[in-house]
Amino acid sequence: MPRFNKITIFGFADSHEDRPEWKDAYETSKLLAENGYTIVNGGGPGVMKAATLGAKEGNGSVVGVSFYPKDAPYFEGRDRSNPIDQEIKTQNYLERTLRLLEQGDAYVLFKGGTGTISEFGMVWGTARLYFGHHKPFILYGEFWHEIMEALAKNMYIRGEELKVYRIVDTPEEVLEELQKMDVEDESSFL
Repeated sequence: MPRFNKITIFGFADSHEDRPEWKDAYETSKLLAENGYTIVNGGGPGVMKAATLGAKEGNGSVVGVSFYPKDAPYFEGRDRSNPIDQEIKTQNYLERTLRLLEQGDAYVLFKGGTGTISEFGMVWGTARLYFGHHKPFILYGEFWHEIMEALAKNMYIRGEELKVYRIVDTPEEVLEELQKMDVEDESSFL
């Protein structure tokens, strides 16, 4: 049984079918589903919906972790046209993020906005806190190199924090990295 069965997908909620991150999330989730992975996302629009539709095309299943905002007018909430298989309802944004982290055995982060930045911070922070026993994460897109270099140059970043993620640029590389990490022991993340 693979150590990494459920893969949480993060990315831009306002993305549409004509955008690269939407297409990449769709194709990545399709490939992951075809290889037996369950997709987890926020049950919303954009990259989340793309991940669901890709997983469905790959005959996979999807867990959606939703939040129905009352006083958060700029949060997209649950998209009823996102056909998730199982819904986990949460009470607020913070609980939703924590449940997305909890549900995933590994994470893939696509290009996004402030919500994705928030999720990225939580993923990276917990990986650093549990270094050596952390859940691995993959940053999708070459642009992440520039972001990570800027963070390393301008923030107080510890050496281990630069070892907990991998940057890839194709769906095939996502699958390859997950499969490699699945057979490696935890010391290989160090």
